[in-house]
Amino acid sequence: MQTKKIYDSMCLKIKTSCLILLLLLIGLSTNSYAINPDKYVVNQASAGNFPLVSKGKTASILVDDKDYAGVLKVVGHLENDLFKVSDLHPKRIKKISEGEDFVVIIGTLGKSKIIDQLVQKGKIDRSALQGKWEKFTTQIVENPFKGIKKALVIAGSDKRGTIYGIYDLSNQIGISPWYFWADVPVKKQSELHVLPGVHTQGEPKVKYRGIFINDEAPALTGWAFEKYGGFNSKFYDTVFELILRMKGNYLWPAMWGRMFYVEDPQNAVLADEYGIVMGTSHHEPLTRAHAEWGKSNGKWDFNTNSEALINFWKDGIKRMGNKETIVTIGMRGDGDEPMTEGTAIDLLENIVKTQRNIIQEVTKKPIEETPQMWALYKEVQDYYDKGMTVPDDVTLLLCDDNWGNIRKLPELDSKPRKGGYGIYYHYDYVGGPRNYKWINTNQIERTWEQMDLAYQYGVDKIWIVNVGDIKPMEFPIAFFLDMAWNPEKFNAENLEDYYVNWAKENFGNQFTEEIATILKLYTKYNARRKPELLDAKTYSVTNYNEADRVVADYQKLVEKANSINEKLQPEYKDAFYQLVLFPVLASSNLNEMYVATAKNQLYAAQGNAVANAYAEKVKELFEKDSELTNYYHTKLANGKWNHMMAQTHIGYDNWQQPEKNVIPKTKTVEISIKAQAKISTENSPKVETSITKNLENAHGFIENDGYISIESKNYSKAINSDLVKWTLIPNLGKTDSGITIKPSNIQPFEISEQSPRLEYDVCFFSKGKVKVKAYFSPTINFKIGDGLKYGIAFDSEKPQIMNLNEDSSEKNWAESVANNIKIITSTHQIENAGNHVLKIYAIDSALVLQKIVIETEEGKVLESYLGPPESFRKE
Repeated sequence: MQTKKIYDSMCLKIKTSCLILLLLLIGLSTNSYAINPDKYVVNQASAGNFPLVSKGKTASILVDDKDYAGVLKVVGHLENDLFKVSDLHPKRIKKISEGEDFVVIIGTLGKSKIIDQLVQKGKIDRSALQGKWEKFTTQIVENPFKGIKKALVIAGSDKRGTIYGIYDLSNQIGISPWYFWADVPVKKQSELHVLPGVHTQGEPKVKYRGIFINDEAPALTGWAFEKYGGFNSKFYDTVFELILRMKGNYLWPAMWGRMFYVEDPQNAVLADEYGIVMGTSHHEPLTRAHAEWGKSNGKWDFNTNSEALINFWKDGIKRMGNKETIVTIGMRGDGDEPMTEGTAIDLLENIVKTQRNIIQEVTKKPIEETPQMWALYKEVQDYYDKGMTVPDDVTLLLCDDNWGNIRKLPELDSKPRKGGYGIYYHYDYVGGPRNYKWINTNQIERTWEQMDLAYQYGVDKIWIVNVGDIKPMEFPIAFFLDMAWNPEKFNAENLEDYYVNWAKENFGNQFTEEIATILKLYTKYNARRKPELLDAKTYSVTNYNEADRVVADYQKLVEKANSINEKLQPEYKDAFYQLVLFPVLASSNLNEMYVATAKNQLYAAQGNAVANAYAEKVKELFEKDSELTNYYHTKLANGKWNHMMAQTHIGYDNWQQPEKNVIPKTKTVEISIKAQAKISTENSPKVETSITKNLENAHGFIENDGYISIESKNYSKAINSDLVKWTLIPNLGKTDSGITIKPSNIQPFEISEQSPRLEYDVCFFSKGKVKVKAYFSPTINFKIGDGLKYGIAFDSEKPQIMNLNEDSSEKNWAESVANNIKIITSTHQIENAGNHVLKIYAIDSALVLQKIVIETEEGKVLESYLGPPESFRKE
């Protein structure tokens, strides 16, 4: 008996060990699949697995034809996807009696009789789905019905839940959400087996997650009209599918002269079929596109033309019918401009009251049953700040400053709103200080930092991002929607993994680490300054070798990207060009062109004939820009993406785009034939410095040439508290990384000996006054109060309280977003040369420190865009 107990115990341990090993193996086989990060489809058969595709056969698909039309449509997409992967067409069956052996069963709880029968038989758990929002479960069920040995059951709590479950399986078998929009190829596989277990992502943490197609001329407009004849249902079919494959559910449609509901009535029908929640932009109330308001309607003015506006809005709500919509309320002036001088709170409250009466009257439902959103965009935020009452069931859509910096968040002690809060974010913008529409300049690290801040402050009802033409914002769009599904899965430490996993998914596990590095660095370099803002004066050609270093950094990326392109499997080259190679080549070329312009101007001013070589270089690089664009339009994917990179980006002289690209102005210098032979293009000015002082007792960062430059991550000591810890955000910023305190949803600290702080050891060779320039991300004061603060001191001196937002003028804001940095200067007295400790104290959350530059009384920090390179550090 004792022997049997020991034997049973050993068997149990062996089984447990095997289970743990299996779970570990499953866990190790991960990928950044757009909905479920855990890989549950493998290429090996086993007794417990479900054979989706095996030995030349594919499982048939059983779906109730009374399920939602959108579910049936997406089942068709799954069938196509299985064929793309396996070259086998799965058979669709409609009756349980037609099933045999292995069947994929798909359906929505309460809508599919087949799913409901499985629930009644106890084969799947009703409580896992009932009443849930957009949830799916995918699991293997043994002997679900007579004649069926094993079923793979994809069940949804609602229409989108089922659709997400279907697309999740598509993703698991190797279909990228970007198969159409970026030509990501499909890898052929002959064996596809689903692992046991209940595979689910639960419910999304953010209820509505979407994109706004905006500023879409000339690029997307030209493409859509050539490809589909306009922004019709054929065009939107591809957009709706893309959104759902990335687990989004919400869209503001193209609106530059466009009318979603009018240009093709099937647009709205198709959106409803797919389960896409429709909205309109922040200045298009009650589902009416701005372009629908014609001159015959009179003036866009509620004071003088309320009757016409009321009728206009009523027709919008009638047209909406029962289609799932978040109705925009409120009003801005005609053409996305401020409505009136000053803040007309009473007027706007009356407008909102009128609009809500219209909604209730037409829908014949209590007003709170129709989701509504009011955007606090630009001056509209002033109305709210000055006390405008917003009904509690309305979602307040808070906004960034159009440059990725959130303007307002709920106060930490504010009472919850029934309608909750949302964020309207930007990857693309038309307006001051400059349009930016051409190329991706968005660092996912900044997006994460700002959206994590919003989420910690309770913003979880709507996340929507302005994506311009969709292309070339593929990568940050994917990140935004993935993060929106579950912000809690993302942190500063695992952002690096996102690059790696996305590269792995879209390039068939080829050169994954290298591609991830390129994505990380090209977006970092582009984020330093938007391409539209670049000019010959941006980077210094005389100080710190700055311009040459910038060009060299881009050139390294060009070399890496070209090398990968040569070795990639041919079928991946179109996707690689769109997602990696083109943005690297085009961005590098543009930066090199402006540096060549700067060198031309420098040498021409000196009367140096080297200027002529740089004038030729500028011309050559300007022409190369158009050659790269031409390849994108005519050769890439056999001309599929014609017009898509037609956005002008060279030659801005104000905030608005030039009609065409304009070559930068250059000068030539007359030279004799004799002098020409002596010309070299390599003699650009350089600054070489070396430290010659005695460093025997020195410690930390060493003063040289009258300054000390420090990257924020290279602190000597980080003192945390019970509430917060210093968190490094790798890669965030213009030169290296950013550092901030997390969590963000905390009240300000009073400075004390126990305060969270960063300490930097420095060594001065001189005494006297020093200026400390602290380089921060251009975060806006998003709460009530006069600004976000930090403390700063040397050694044991009393800390100075510095305000990041002390100068809140339009001019200062424009400068900080254009430069993508905010530099705050404090002055200190150093009594003795030698070793000292600089201390940065946390007061408010959300300040992201990138760099510190200390200038001594006798020193002079030379002019440059990125600041001086980091100083020598002696340990």
